[in-house]
Amino acid sequence: MIDFNVAADIEPLTGFKRDTSKFAKRLRRSGRPMVLTVEGKARFVVFDAKAFDEWKDRIETVLEVEEALAEKGEGTPAAEAFSEIRRKRFGSPHRTQTTR
Repeated sequence: MIDFNVAADIEPLTGFKRDTSKFAKRLRRSGRPMVLTVEGKARFVVFDAKAFDEWKDRIETVLEVEEALAEKGEGTPAAEAFSEIRRKRFGSPHRTQTTR
């Protein structure tokens, strides 16, 4: 799961532009997204590429589960459904360990 600390992860766009390398290191190290503001309002969310891929995979999995739940019919046992989702998304029908 992506951790997000509102107090630590909101920065003005001007600061980001002024010291991009410092912020890039912070994004890589923390793995957390950063909200960039313009005139005090949130305008952009910046991710490290690895964190973005993990976020995207989670969102796609949630969307697939929502789609499966909306289907009509007798249904599929949860273990079988999750195994199929894991196979489609990660190439393995078995639960993968995630590091945090």
